[in-house]
Amino acid sequence: MARWVEETLHKHWRARLEADVILHESKSAHQHIVIFENGNFGRMLVIDGVVQLSTKDEFIYHEMMAHVPMLSLGEPKRVLIVGGGDGGVLREVLKHPSVASVDLCEIDQSVIDLSLRYFPDISNGSFDDGRVRVTIKDGCQFVAESSQTFDVIICDTTEPVGVAKALFDQEFFANCRRLLSSPGAFITQNGLPFMHPEHLAQTGRFMRKSFADSACFLCGQPTYFGGPFALVWGATSKQCRKTSKRILDGRIADRNIATRYYNSAVHLGSFLLPTYVRLLFEEGIDTAERPHERT
Repeated sequence: MARWVEETLHKHWRARLEADVILHESKSAHQHIVIFENGNFGRMLVIDGVVQLSTKDEFIYHEMMAHVPMLSLGEPKRVLIVGGGDGGVLREVLKHPSVASVDLCEIDQSVIDLSLRYFPDISNGSFDDGRVRVTIKDGCQFVAESSQTFDVIICDTTEPVGVAKALFDQEFFANCRRLLSSPGAFITQNGLPFMHPEHLAQTGRFMRKSFADSACFLCGQPTYFGGPFALVWGATSKQCRKTSKRILDGRIADRNIATRYYNSAVHLGSFLLPTYVRLLFEEGIDTAERPHERT
């Protein structure tokens, strides 16, 4: 008899995923981890009751988190990934030939070990690349103590609960800005605006305090139930986000970047927001509380 794994992220409703086979279940020093097979989504990773990835759709947010900042810059050389222990963002970052070094800071060694065992195709050998240095450490501590500079910083973490909560605080964003070179870009995931509007509103406030340019962009992630998935952009200059389609297409061709979701039109279009998302991020206004007011 199949087991049903529940996603418990949402306060007033839950999603159930059929586990044809449970491949692994454990409690690490930091979090509860379940890996299983599902008939629709393939192999899945759930941490602390929240879906992290599936083999069928992981390419969507991994490509968007990596290529939006990497292709907005001319020749990004030094990259920091906070979290990302599955190796998907790392895989995409290493497609860019200008990259000289990647630091990956993951709080939980077991996420890396289990991903290499059960999801080897996601990292696709990236952890063996000589340009990659892995540090097992709390991401907040890493950016607070580091004196390095990075052209791109990507924060690929779980939702802002538990061990990841501090990765959405003002202090963390300020430290990431301190470590950015100029020009430089920072990306973090920010969950589902429709389901957790307060998260995006708070992130917008914090980002405006730390970055010369901040914005929200969206992608559609089938396994993240509850509407479009928000990614947040911060940069040292407004010019980074103004990279034209012609330049993006030229860089994609020059770097021979192969993707399944990302392209230059999606890149530019992802920053065009529905009104309720724009108001949340830019003004902290939740239109669900005032649905009939003019905006």
